[in-house]
Amino acid sequence: MKSEELKNLIFLTQTDTTVGFVSQNAERLTRIKQRPPHKYYIKAVDSLHTLKSFTRVPHTHRNRLRRSSRTTFIMPDNHSFRVIQDPHHLLLLQRLRWAYTTSANLSGGSYDEAFAKEAADVIIEPLQQSSHPSRILKLGKETIQRIR
Repeated sequence: MKSEELKNLIFLTQTDTTVGFVSQNAERLTRIKQRPPHKYYIKAVDSLHTLKSFTRVPHTHRNRLRRSSRTTFIMPDNHSFRVIQDPHHLLLLQRLRWAYTTSANLSGGSYDEAFAKEAADVIIEPLQQSSHPSRILKLGKETIQRIR
């Protein structure tokens, strides 16, 4: 499959935290989830090298970001990133390099497997519902604030 075709697909997969949609097309994700268009998505990246192409990590937080797992970081420019280390989720991200990731439900709703499977273009099994969301930390130049 060509890389242009991969960019427009919506994948339903087990992410490092829960069952979710993964795609490089934010507009399609917004339509499927019926979400307000001004909200940002978490951008999952396959490596720190890929992360460097999107944003600059403040020097005081580089070690924390490198060693953390299942943690989402909101950078000073208000874009959020998560470096994926889970081997199952990493298989897909190594092909895409980066992708927007979100839970597989309608905005504000709970997980519905029938809706998720109908909305996705590609389903990657096995799917297991997890109850532990990722931590969210907002990074400043010197400070850190725990959001979730």
